[in-house]
Amino acid sequence: MRHALIFAAGLGERMRPLTDRTPKPLLRVGGKPLIVWHLEKLAATGVRYVVINTSHLAEQFPDTLGDGARWGLRIRYAYEGPTPLETGGGMLNALPLLGSEPFLAISGDVWCDADFGALPPAPAELAHLLMVDNPAHHPDGDFALDAQGLLHEAGAPKLTFSGIGVFRPALLHDWRAVIGDDVAAQSTPPRFKLVSLLRAAMARGQVSGSHHRGRWTDVGTPQRLAQLQTELRRHPAAG
Repeated sequence: MRHALIFAAGLGERMRPLTDRTPKPLLRVGGKPLIVWHLEKLAATGVRYVVINTSHLAEQFPDTLGDGARWGLRIRYAYEGPTPLETGGGMLNALPLLGSEPFLAISGDVWCDADFGALPPAPAELAHLLMVDNPAHHPDGDFALDAQGLLHEAGAPKLTFSGIGVFRPALLHDWRAVIGDDVAAQSTPPRFKLVSLLRAAMARGQVSGSHHRGRWTDVGTPQRLAQLQTELRRHPAAG
């Protein structure tokens, strides 16, 4: 797992007015931008090549992060245009830069103390998702993790997808057959959510998962950003 993708193209509408002038992954918490926490952890894990999807205020990412040399990384930017392509379209757009091997993908607007190095570098399945306990704002969770380590759309209890996982490019090979006639997916470039592909792969037993019981925050609102800031002051994290 030498390559990584960071989703950083979202508009951050629920974070306004903070995101009117700053992309959500560049908002600061614990003394540094959210995305820098990821970059530091990726470098410590041994990843050396990172693709960052951009759209909203895209020019701020290279201005802030540069080419990644300060972390021992090589950063490439995959611009999605003025309208973000969602997670599936964004991953598809970035594939030419990621190559043919499995890669780690991370949502740029989450904070997590998980050890990326503990994730399988080359899962036998099409994807391996890091799951977390359900937060208060998402009590019903997303997917069920069985005793064999496979994820299912149905079942109980359910856990929440952390926004962190390892993916094989083959997950997207037949994306048109899965997405169907969705209007946005027929646009150029196509825009669609990754979850539809994950559900189809789960139905075939091709998505595994692991349960992270440590710290994780979906920084989706100004209130949750402030809560994370307070938590990091009280309980600093490494990195």
